[in-house]
Amino acid sequence: MSINLSSIRTKIARTPGQLLRFRIAVFLTVLAIVYAYLIWQINILSNVGPDPSVLSAQSSSSQPHIDQATISKIKQLQDNSVNVQTLFNQARQNPFQE
Repeated sequence: MSINLSSIRTKIARTPGQLLRFRIAVFLTVLAIVYAYLIWQINILSNVGPDPSVLSAQSSSSQPHIDQATISKIKQLQDNSVNVQTLFNQARQNPFQE
């Protein structure tokens, strides 16, 4: 088997000319591959759930905390004032009353 370098050179020289015929098909194929990859990545990223540690941190920080001293002070003030007692009682019975 003998290798003829001149025949290989002519074949290599003709290759770009032959590829020019298929440039639109090659471009569309590459474009389709890029779009398929992007859609695949979007699908993967859209199905990812939140991190459980972040959820637990958010749920624990969003719970209101009222100081016990404040609650006792409000109850003490409520017990001392008759007007406030009636306002609280009215609000408990009908919160939508003016």
